[in-house]
Amino acid sequence: MKIRKGDKVMVISGKDKGKISTVLLSFPKENKIIVEGVNIVKKHVKPGKISKEGGIIKKEALINVSNVMFYDEKLGKPIRIGINVVKSKKYRINKTTKEVLNK
Repeated sequence: MKIRKGDKVMVISGKDKGKISTVLLSFPKENKIIVEGVNIVKKHVKPGKISKEGGIIKKEALINVSNVMFYDEKLGKPIRIGINVVKSKKYRINKTTKEVLNK
């Protein structure tokens, strides 16, 4: 999976199309991520030991990684990412400019 925790991404499909935000968590085995402020769902919580009062809370749900693209702040648009191997070390690169992304 080419998208990692802390990356800036743009949502390209779904109800939050066009939003730009950062990745909070990634789940490579499931091919899903959690993006800050995207795919907000309401969850009903019963009162218990942890939270004294119950109610309805809003939280981010999983989104498929195919619905987002890496956002390049220099170019100001979403870009495609490739992987380049140099001396048995993998680097993520911008496919259009061939620049190495955060070593």
